[in-house]
Amino acid sequence: MIFIEGIELSWTEKYRPSKLDDIIGHEGIVSKLRIFVKQKNFPSMIFAGPAGVGKTTSAIAMANELYGESLNQAFLELNASDSRGIEVVRGKVKEFARTVPLSSGLVKIVFLDEADALTPEAQHALRRTMEKYSSTTRFILSANYSSKIIDPIQSRCVVFRFKPLREDEMRRCIMRIAESEGVNIDEKAVEALMYVGDGDLRKLTNIMQSSAVADGKISEHSIYDIAARARPKEVISMLKYAISGEFEKARNDLNVLVLVHGMSGEDVLMQCYREALNLDIEERKKLRIIESIGECNFRIVEGANDRIQLESMIAKLALIDSKG
Repeated sequence: MIFIEGIELSWTEKYRPSKLDDIIGHEGIVSKLRIFVKQKNFPSMIFAGPAGVGKTTSAIAMANELYGESLNQAFLELNASDSRGIEVVRGKVKEFARTVPLSSGLVKIVFLDEADALTPEAQHALRRTMEKYSSTTRFILSANYSSKIIDPIQSRCVVFRFKPLREDEMRRCIMRIAESEGVNIDEKAVEALMYVGDGDLRKLTNIMQSSAVADGKISEHSIYDIAARARPKEVISMLKYAISGEFEKARNDLNVLVLVHGMSGEDVLMQCYREALNLDIEERKKLRIIESIGECNFRIVEGANDRIQLESMIAKLALIDSKG
């Protein structure tokens, strides 16, 4: 086990790759980062993609290889969602950028996690800082949505798009952690982890650790319970009852999802969307289901009551055949 001042690290930190060679997936991006490290020269970058797929890990691994023991003096990491205003750019970022580099041949890095949370004013201030200190400092901006970053910053950066991990890559991560921790895990539990993880390795690892602590082993049941997710067959059952016009049975299945599994309205809709695409039904009905899910999701996001909207959705699905 790894400890810091007597506290055991979480598995997400314990198994976070510290070198580029240890990163699973994103081969094309990692190969380019290796070249940047070798040349000790690189542009400012935007790492765009969903949460938990390796954006922060890639930036830190690259910095580790560039700076080694001097990491703290040459690498500044900030979470922009915690410090969204212009003052953090004018303060911490500018102060770090203006300091002298470690050596004449190596620039410093400012890593801004969740940079798409910065206000427009802060982004314009950041753009000016990037221009002024381009000879001594490079910026890596991590964002779930690169479109929320202003064009003047995007034009000054190379954009790398991170995709959710594939199932074979998630499986490699799962087995590596299970073997290292010496915990039992069967194939059903592996499949469940890949399903609830949905390409997000951080989420997958947290659920895996919680399951191991709760049961002493990693089981399918504990994974779905901890993740507050339903098994795919439970969601499929509700959808099939609904499109068959059996509203009461579909409503009973919805009760299980919401009351037993504790799922939120958006959680239910996301799983419905995933499973609707896999249903063995005619294409027209799939389109109606997806249309209904989209409408329901919009209303819930806008503040409507989750339960009323979910029941309205399955009622609409139950009337598909009557509408022709």
